[in-house]
Amino acid sequence: MVIDQAQLQADFLAYVQVNTRSDPAHADRVPSTPGQTVLARQLVAQLTKMGLDEVTLSAASGFVTATLPATTATPAPTIGWIAHLDTADYAAETVHPQLHPHYDGTPIPFENGLVLDPADFPALRQYQGQTLITGDGTTLLGVDDKAGIAAAIAAVRTLMAHPEWPHGVIKLAFGPDEEIGAGADRFEVADFGADWAYTLDNGDLGQIEYETFNAAQAVVTITGTSVHPGEAYGLMVNAISLGEQLDAALPRFERPEFTRNRAGFYLLHDVTGSIQTATLTYIIRDFDQAQFAARKAAFLAAVAGLNQTLDRPRLQVTMTDQYYNMAPIIDQDRRPLDLAERAIEAVGLTPKYLPFRGGTDGSKLTYMGLPAPNLFNGGINFHGPYECVSTEAMATLAETLVQVARLAVVD
Repeated sequence: MVIDQAQLQADFLAYVQVNTRSDPAHADRVPSTPGQTVLARQLVAQLTKMGLDEVTLSAASGFVTATLPATTATPAPTIGWIAHLDTADYAAETVHPQLHPHYDGTPIPFENGLVLDPADFPALRQYQGQTLITGDGTTLLGVDDKAGIAAAIAAVRTLMAHPEWPHGVIKLAFGPDEEIGAGADRFEVADFGADWAYTLDNGDLGQIEYETFNAAQAVVTITGTSVHPGEAYGLMVNAISLGEQLDAALPRFERPEFTRNRAGFYLLHDVTGSIQTATLTYIIRDFDQAQFAARKAAFLAAVAGLNQTLDRPRLQVTMTDQYYNMAPIIDQDRRPLDLAERAIEAVGLTPKYLPFRGGTDGSKLTYMGLPAPNLFNGGINFHGPYECVSTEAMATLAETLVQVARLAVVD
């Protein structure tokens, strides 16, 4: 199978130069930042020019959607390919992608002094001999998830160039604000009309992810009493110190830096404050639903226990569930997984399952009625200046998606 790698690479380089960093402070906007609309409109123009049907940019959700019609009357599921427009909370203004053809596996120095070194990032070695694409060390690159967008469009382009290949209806969706957990909530699942979908958002070549964390956020607001330190005896209550006590009350080794595989955690994600008032934001994660519930209850108990030692309840908690592990739902109908396995094998890779220590848009979409496990996009070192991918890795995802489309008809 021949993927037009030159066009795929050109698309990716164009996409990453649009600043689409999302902004949690404006999560109520659709999308949260104007750059995402800029890229969305570029994609609408590109997909329309390619000749896809039903190309739309939804004002309500911010999603670009499009349809590739079936080339056969043989029954086949309608399958969606989903990737997100936004990039993470890291510098994304004026991205300067750098090409390293025939990458030789040696360290890559950036002008700002950072070095992308295989000694620090062993996964770099997988790109040896390929066209490696990096940033310039001052911004992220945007592999997450513009590699997914570029590969999906390359797969569609390949299918359109071969109308003799039978496939069912393919739906595309490129949406905003995945990184701040807001985009999927607005997606019009019923209008999309897919039987299932794949997000294209993470992972090594051949990787399938359908186990994700259950996730909650806890915002703790602490009220202290501020007086002059020279007269503080018996009067001052330091809100910052109470926050420290709360954090110390949680299990020390149940933090991200001490956990892996399927172990859950508590993470103190953000702290602001003074003697008078402090706010602590935690994220709580666990793969198992029962353990997730127990972990949330233990957190609330720690807050209640600290409050009991005080003159009055000074700690208030707002806890919100963010998303859930999609595995229990997808395990009820494993056709999306079985098809992904066969497609990955068809391109010469070995399928591998890993629990994803995070969440994807698919976590929410699955609970909204659209089962959506995640397929690899071939990049590494997401969300920072060391982010990179190769043209060949993205082409491998595109080849896999073509196989998904074709093998679905055989089913």
